[in-house]
Amino acid sequence: MKPDSWIGKLLRSKVVWAILAVGVVAVGYVGVRVVTCRGVGFGLWRVKHLALAILDSRSVRASSRGEYTNVIFLHHSTGHNLIVEGGVRELFTEAGFEFWDHDYNWPGLRRPDGSEAGYSYAIPGDNTDPDGLARIFSQRAYGLPLNALSGLLQHEVIVFKSCFPASNIESDEELQQRKDWYLGMRDVMDAHPDKVFVVMSQPPLHPTATTPEAAARARAFADWLMSEEYLAGHPNVFAFDFFDALAEDDPAGPDANMLKAEYRPEGEESHPNVAANRAVGSAFVEAVVGAARSYPDVRMP
Repeated sequence: MKPDSWIGKLLRSKVVWAILAVGVVAVGYVGVRVVTCRGVGFGLWRVKHLALAILDSRSVRASSRGEYTNVIFLHHSTGHNLIVEGGVRELFTEAGFEFWDHDYNWPGLRRPDGSEAGYSYAIPGDNTDPDGLARIFSQRAYGLPLNALSGLLQHEVIVFKSCFPASNIESDEELQQRKDWYLGMRDVMDAHPDKVFVVMSQPPLHPTATTPEAAARARAFADWLMSEEYLAGHPNVFAFDFFDALAEDDPAGPDANMLKAEYRPEGEESHPNVAANRAVGSAFVEAVVGAARSYPDVRMP
């Protein structure tokens, strides 16, 4: 057997392929700017993250065993607190699941052991509000993680939510726009019957940050996401009512549909406190695990 040549070793080097990937993307980036005379919102950090995501794609997909145990949770700060303070990662591990989560683009993706992957899926505008989620779901799906949607689709179970600003719904027209965005997203979920999607309603706002009218619309939107109108006939689409778990449910109370008193942090900001995350963490995991375990049976002819 001939000794391996230095050329062969070089071609098999991940470092070399990373450099090549960065080079190709960088050339494309410059080309677009030259042709269009416009920026494309694609900074150098995106080039690095794209290259690393492509190189790591096989590792991410390896968590899938055809049993819907490879979970990705797209979130921001409220979701991060839920994971850490609610013991979410540990509970998924105990259930035999590989739990990945994606925070803001920095720090980006975290692996099932909680370590940072070192890259993100480049969420457009770092926006997970309803309009941002709609933008993600309008992207083209590729076999490699070339954009946010394609990155998420590497996983078997996709869980996503907006943060509490999404509960500031100031008009009925705005409420309808939210519904329209989520209906469009549902069309994309329907097009991927090999995946399970878990839609989370947004958390409620602190009473000082909203009005009774806006809070009532936030409740209406959360109720709609959980309804047969949204879920029926879409077997791979599930929902977890994060809003209802955290909101005051006494319709006669002055803080109806707002963050419950016992779940408010010190001060007047809307991040649910430790007590809230401890109360909701296990219910969240149970809902996702239940959806994942039930879907293979639903798919059976």
